[in-house]
Amino acid sequence: MALRWLTRLMDRATLSDRSFNFLFEPGPPDEVVSIDCETTGLDPRRDEIISVAAIRIRDDRILASEAFQSVVRPRVAIAAEAIKVHGLREMDVMHARPMREILPDLLRFIGGRPIVGYYIDFDIAMLNNHVSELLAIHLPNPRIEVSSIYYERKYGDAPPGTQIDLTFANILRDLKLPLFNQHDAYSDALMTAMIYVSLKDYVARDIRIARPRHKGATDHHGK
Repeated sequence: MALRWLTRLMDRATLSDRSFNFLFEPGPPDEVVSIDCETTGLDPRRDEIISVAAIRIRDDRILASEAFQSVVRPRVAIAAEAIKVHGLREMDVMHARPMREILPDLLRFIGGRPIVGYYIDFDIAMLNNHVSELLAIHLPNPRIEVSSIYYERKYGDAPPGTQIDLTFANILRDLKLPLFNQHDAYSDALMTAMIYVSLKDYVARDIRIARPRHKGATDHHGK
């Protein structure tokens, strides 16, 4: 906790554009933002964002009609394997704006709200590549990982050897939520928001998720 506080303090001091000070201020009470990015590949060191979506959640309401979404023109080629996942080709993004033009509006949409995601560290790493270029900092927002909440609700008291499945589709199925067009930034952000709201209710009512009675310790997950 002390290290996190110190990092935020140092980042605030090195912020290159003071008009973005709002990132360090608490967002509106009871509001978070669900985020998803589609990318040219899976290496944050060299790949880039080609589609991003963010949806605000206020209390238990998903504000889907107020979403932020944009296609992005990357500075690197889209890997063939990535195209198979999200279906976005070079021709689909060639006329889009670059991230340096999109990012300021996205950051204003996010504000100081906590960021919700599924394997959110990847999305944050991709965003931070551009945030560091623009502002000389990394995103200071608190992070909420829905797979961690799901794990606690389903496997937190599981005995050794319990099979663990943290795939997106399985989480939706367990929570009886619809599976939309996966690997579309807006759809994934919306489904993640629904997962968050459902799990928040499970935690509030202290409801656990039932587990199948079989063994074989495996951990399935992935973007």
